[in-house]
Amino acid sequence: MYILGLNAYHADAAAALFKDGHLLGAVAEERLDRRKHCAGFPGRAIKLLLEKAGIGAAELDHVAVSRDPLASLGRKVAFVLGRGADSAQLVLHRLQTASRVRGLPETLAAALGVPTASLRARFHHVEHHRAHLASAFFMGGMEDAACLSIDGFGDFTSTMTAVGRRHGLEVLDRVPFPHSAGLFYTAVTQFLGFPAWGDEWKLMGLAPYGQPVFREQLWRLVRLLPRGRFELDLQYFTHYVDGARMSWEEGAPTLGRTWSDRLMDLLGPPRDPASGDYLGHWADIAASAQAVYEETLFHVLAHLHDVTGLPRLCLAGGCALNCVANGKIPECTPFRDVFIPPAPGDDGTALGAAAYVAFNLLSLPRQERMEHAFTGPEYGEEAVAAALTAADLGSAVTVTRLQDDALCRRTAQALADGRILGWFQGRMEFGPRALGNRSILADPRRADVKDTLNRRIKQREAFRPFALSVLEEAAPDVLQRAETSPFMLRVFTVAEPWRARIPAVTHVDHGARVQTVNARDNPRFHALIGAFRELTSVPVLLNTSFNEQEPIVMDPPQALACFARTRMDALVIGNHYLERRA
Repeated sequence: MYILGLNAYHADAAAALFKDGHLLGAVAEERLDRRKHCAGFPGRAIKLLLEKAGIGAAELDHVAVSRDPLASLGRKVAFVLGRGADSAQLVLHRLQTASRVRGLPETLAAALGVPTASLRARFHHVEHHRAHLASAFFMGGMEDAACLSIDGFGDFTSTMTAVGRRHGLEVLDRVPFPHSAGLFYTAVTQFLGFPAWGDEWKLMGLAPYGQPVFREQLWRLVRLLPRGRFELDLQYFTHYVDGARMSWEEGAPTLGRTWSDRLMDLLGPPRDPASGDYLGHWADIAASAQAVYEETLFHVLAHLHDVTGLPRLCLAGGCALNCVANGKIPECTPFRDVFIPPAPGDDGTALGAAAYVAFNLLSLPRQERMEHAFTGPEYGEEAVAAALTAADLGSAVTVTRLQDDALCRRTAQALADGRILGWFQGRMEFGPRALGNRSILADPRRADVKDTLNRRIKQREAFRPFALSVLEEAAPDVLQRAETSPFMLRVFTVAEPWRARIPAVTHVDHGARVQTVNARDNPRFHALIGAFRELTSVPVLLNTSFNEQEPIVMDPPQALACFARTRMDALVIGNHYLERRA
């Protein structure tokens, strides 16, 4: 039985394919379209997954999309009647999206170049937050768990709690649009001069440079309510009036201003995006927003635990990308076993929609806990060799072919010598993180490597930290509290003896965004870090995504193109070691 899951007509369009309850693959459209956070219909991703599975459109049994135009219909009607003419633009946009979702069979057939009549699949509309919940619970391998989906909004809901039990999700409560912890975080991010879709990373990275001295002012924007609920003071926001002028027409989503002028009464004028000034006042606002979000999250989780009595938590939604808050959950809530899928954002709802149909509706046997994110395409040595020939690198680059141990030793020595290199191996990761198959790597012992990376490749703000990949067995030594973190979705505190040893990945507050690496799920990356430890006694590498102001590279030509236009010192692609001549 083949089940195709889709996130369509929303940011981070994606597709996922299951066979008999087992995940065959999951891919975000942006990796093929080459536009970050690509919205619309994931036609390229669908074609890729079907080709890799060796099936045609007629062999699909079920197609699930993570949008349900009928969800929360009563609330939508009441909201429109209450807002009157002010909500006309928002209503028009929602109607246009709903019509696209209803036309899904025709769109899918056109994308695959087949007649609509040839599709025998049954189509399902899975509510946005149910898809988020399913991506966490059904992939988390737990018999039962408390479940939370929390983000900006989707299908007129921003937050949904549930309890998961083997083959079923029972929704417990929800926070309806326009109240949203995600929109609160986005509004402050925009106020700080970071307007692009996904810039919330920047607020999270800036927060440790400040103090939460504006916490009292920002609590005027959010009110905590009984039973784990919360609401926004809407006089400080605009998103509920016209949808904040959201546009996905050109592929990459944009979002208009979500905060109102009343916010300036509390915080003063907003930061100029062209300003190079980030610290002081601005960092204090960031720290305050992070603190308010964390307390809101823990408020929701405390009640969820009271209701369910379960020690296990499955967490998803765009807010589950807040690694700092995620890392504090075991300390600040009663939950001890926390599972967050590798794509907790909207791309992950493609996987969640398919999982909801497979396990909640059809009760197929569940697979075990999702331990790795390597669900994308893989390219063998023949494809790599063809790409190298087509790239015509000339005499400026030397190419050496090495096997396993020799390749890892050569690469580890280059890293220890201060080289920055691209690392392209195996199946591409699903989700926003590079986890050792599409990565740029560097020596974490070198304090200046952050500036070098930004100057030569990444072009990021100086305050944003880089992540670390650590051998799973060495994590208890390097980190104050060691927990398995295969998807790089938690921040942990670096143990005091290691802070001076790995300054390139230790943030100003001694935290680090952590990926733990084991030999079972990624043997070659584990072997590379092991080889680096043999040379340096440091079981850690700096790991950032293989890209330059673009989506993470997917195939060998993209990797070679990124290598050619940046100033990486070397590239390891499959068994080929490429190095620029001095």
